[in-house]
Amino acid sequence: MKVSRMPGVRLANTGTDTISGVDIIGLLLPATLFVLWYLLTAGGKIPGYLLPSPVELGRNAVDFVLGNRQLTPYSGTFFEHSLASAKRVLGGFCLAAVLGLPLGFLTGRIAMAKRSLDPTIHLIRTIPGIGWLPVAIVWFGVGEKTTLFLIALAAFFPIYVNSAQGAAGVSPNLLRAGRMLGANNFTLFTTVVIPASLASSLAGLRLGLGLSWAYLVLGELTGVAQGLGAVMMDARMLGHVDMILVSMICIAFWGRISDLLLITCFKYFQPRGGAVK
Repeated sequence: MKVSRMPGVRLANTGTDTISGVDIIGLLLPATLFVLWYLLTAGGKIPGYLLPSPVELGRNAVDFVLGNRQLTPYSGTFFEHSLASAKRVLGGFCLAAVLGLPLGFLTGRIAMAKRSLDPTIHLIRTIPGIGWLPVAIVWFGVGEKTTLFLIALAAFFPIYVNSAQGAAGVSPNLLRAGRMLGANNFTLFTTVVIPASLASSLAGLRLGLGLSWAYLVLGELTGVAQGLGAVMMDARMLGHVDMILVSMICIAFWGRISDLLLITCFKYFQPRGGAVK
């Protein structure tokens, strides 16, 4: 007998004060910080070489994208560096997901897998990411391979931990219902365990994706030619504090875009009636 997919987990949608879909409460803190930033830099209390004004930063950001004023050596190179960074993040994140999700599901449901793999993985997880940098440089050299290794390593652990937790928390009633409908062990994984673990797996993937962008900077600081992290390192050496901040904003922008894309992709796997946000 064919086992139907179990209902997905619906995440509650909290109400907020909005105008045309814009959360007003969420804008208060950044607006306050922006005004404070403008007042401090406009009044000369903070020199421009330490913190440029938002107006100057905006001009350099537009020039970074459009290249219309040639204000810095990075004029018009936004898409070039963004593409290089996005490729590294995508490669490292996908590698972490391919390893982390199945291992998490296995250790969450199979006692022998948990006993044999879980202690070692959690032991390695306690090592700070920065501690792997010297070893990665020795193993892979400076450049692409080291960056991919650091990204994959950082993203793996939250993906693994959350998928294992989600699989371990599947209701026994769902498993019994699946067996009563004739499911074998493999079918239970594909039609019960994985769908029921969807919300927890998504949380792990989102955490892993965020760490991927964070460790991208660490990897690109080791000497790659292109990338937003490489711009940050080069700008520091040339004294362009404004471009360091612009690069940080760009990483935050692409990080948020990639997070929204990940959520959108998960919606296609959510059974009808479920919701992922």
